[in-house]
Order: sequence, then C-alpha cells, then structure tokens
Amino acid sequence: MTAANGASTTSSPSSTTPSSSSTAKPTSILFVCLGNICRSPMAEGVFRHLLTSSPSHPPITRIDSCGTGAYHIGDPPDPRTMSVLEDHGITSYRHRARKLSRKDFDEFEWIMAMDEDNLDYLSRMRRKIVENKGMSEEEAERLGKVGLWGDFGGNPGEEVVDPYYGARDGFSIAYEQMVRFSRGFLRFLEERGEQGALDELNRS
Repeated sequence: MTAANGASTTSSPSSTTPSSSSTAKPTSILFVCLGNICRSPMAEGVFRHLLTSSPSHPPITRIDSCGTGAYHIGDPPDPRTMSVLEDHGITSYRHRARKLSRKDFDEFEWIMAMDEDNLDYLSRMRRKIVENKGMSEEEAERLGKVGLWGDFGGNPGEEVVDPYYGARDGFSIAYEQMVRFSRGFLRFLEERGEQGALDELNRS
C-alpha cells in the first residue's frame, strides 16, 4: 500500500529470512476515528490483545487511539464497544476519549484512520504541519505516516462504518474487521523487519 502522505508501506519479504522478532525495528501506532468512543478504541483494544497473545510480534513501543472531533473528550468507550470486546475475552482494556493533537505526528510512526473522511482530515493536518514549520522532505519523512487501517485487511480501501447510530451488530462487524486488519498489519511489520535484515546482509 501507499500511505496517504506518499510514503510507500510495502515490502518484499522472503520466507527464508531471520525471525522478525529480533530484526524488526520498534514502532508505534495511533488509531483514529471521529469521536474516539467506538471504532478507534475497538481497534486499540483488539490490537493490544493480539500482541499479548502473539509473542513473536515485532516490538511496538506505544499504542493509543483518539478522535478528530472533540465530542466525547474524557468519556469511556461506548458500552457496546466494551461489550463486544468482553465477549471476545478482552476484559482489561480501559480508555478515555481524547482529541488528535499535532504532537501525535511526532510521537507515532503510524496514524491509522478508520474511514476516508478521517484519513482526509489526517492528511490535511499533516500537510499543514509540514507547511507551517517549513519542513524539508527529510524532516517531513520523520512525521507519522497516515493511512487507512482497512488497507491492511486484504481489501484496499475498506472502511470501518461508524456503528454509533446503529444496532449492536455493527460493533460486531467492526470487531471482525479490527482482528483482520490487525493481523494484516502485524504481518506487514514482520515482513518489513525481514526485508531490513536482508538489506543489512546484502550490504555486508
């Protein structure tokens, strides 16, 4: 895939490369939706759970979620989000909604939107940071990469529909998407780590 900021996020892994758990560089990820009470906390809760149940995953230094809107700052996730997570054994997750800030682009390598509208918001905000600070291309590359979370699920462009105004089954659908996207992203990180190890071997 290609991130919304134009940076490529694809790699060409080999099945014979070293274990990614020892070669992948640490990373961080921020999940973003509108209000930070339904989709992005669902993504965060699922992702955290998968990491604890998959000890071979690449090193993740920080995981968080937030919203592009300020509608629910300080509120816990929607009860339906928590209920669906609990149905799948995710019982310890806790979160309070917060709004996206400019410093998030400095603190997270990956900033993942749940839908195209929020992806557009992230892309515009990132461009504005680059322009306002007069960043060089090299400096801009160090800002968080923005992208669509659904691109990692096998169907490029797949969005997570906001389930807030619907019934509980919308949250169950979102859960299944989060599991699929998370697994795809972890595979991507593993492949990226393996490719990095190959590059090092080729340079030696």
